[in-house]
Amino acid sequence: MSEVKFGIWEKYLSAWVFLFIVAGVAIGRLFPGVSSLLGQFSIAYVNVPIAVCLFAMIYPIMVQIDFREVIRAGKTPKPIAVTLFVNWAIKPFTMAFFAWAFLLVAFSPIIPSNLAAQYQYGLILLGVAPCTAMVLVWSYLAWGNMGHTLIMVAINSLTMVALYAPLSVFLLGISGIAIPWETIGFAITMYILLPLIAGFYTRRYALKRKGIEWLSTSLKPKLGRASIIALLITLVILFSTQGYIIIDQPLVIVIIALPIFVNILVIFAITYLISKLIGLPYEDAAPTALIGGSNHFEVAIAVAITLFGLASGAALSTVVGVLTEVPFMLLLVTLCRRTKGWFAEK
Repeated sequence: MSEVKFGIWEKYLSAWVFLFIVAGVAIGRLFPGVSSLLGQFSIAYVNVPIAVCLFAMIYPIMVQIDFREVIRAGKTPKPIAVTLFVNWAIKPFTMAFFAWAFLLVAFSPIIPSNLAAQYQYGLILLGVAPCTAMVLVWSYLAWGNMGHTLIMVAINSLTMVALYAPLSVFLLGISGIAIPWETIGFAITMYILLPLIAGFYTRRYALKRKGIEWLSTSLKPKLGRASIIALLITLVILFSTQGYIIIDQPLVIVIIALPIFVNILVIFAITYLISKLIGLPYEDAAPTALIGGSNHFEVAIAVAITLFGLASGAALSTVVGVLTEVPFMLLLVTLCRRTKGWFAEK
């Protein structure tokens, strides 16, 4: 895909993200009834208002995908192999290690052992769930190959069904973990299938009636702005419903966020390096590394609540994963774009 520009929205995206996060936390604190009301609209542990916003965020990106890229990407096995290897053979184990190192060792003097174990369980559940929907946004912002990203989103969704429970059982040492079929099904339908179908037909209609030039010069910038605005609205809703924990338990949130942040950086660096060594072009290397760094928080939250309860430390640490992912991944998007010159042209 060509480099996209959103003007003031993209140029100052980090500032907008910070302002909208603050606004969301403020709304949640000043008007607790609003966050309680929004929190009631959930299906399979997925908040419906947030799901709608994610759809609004991803649909404009789907419209801009040339689906011939998807076919071409499917014929390139290297990025797919790297992503699968990192997501399932490295990332879950590094997350488990960093959760242990930070929560049970480094911060053991200030965290009770029973709570530290609960936090560790939540982080393990988070690390075993590879990202699906949100990585489309990160790849788009990083000027990545959207065909490759879309294929990897689909493959991650399928492999998660087969591998999530066995890996979780192994790393947690807890038997009888149930696959959250409803959560996975709802997330795939809402974040991938529906926007994919809507985007495909919107693009086909636009090309037929207006042509490629109008799509590129008129519709594409508007869709880009719409996607960014949907992201910012998502942040307001997300932090108005969950952001109160930042104020109520700031030290705990920082401690839980540290292993998440370190694991994201390590996995991103490993994947980016492998991509460089095997000769992937930047457009494939960026989404490959971003997919490795991000997580599917809805599934992790659903399993944590099912196994340990809504008020458990495990559930809390999965929610921290939600709150920290957007700022962390935006940093990596910026890093990708600044290091584009490290890779050969496609």
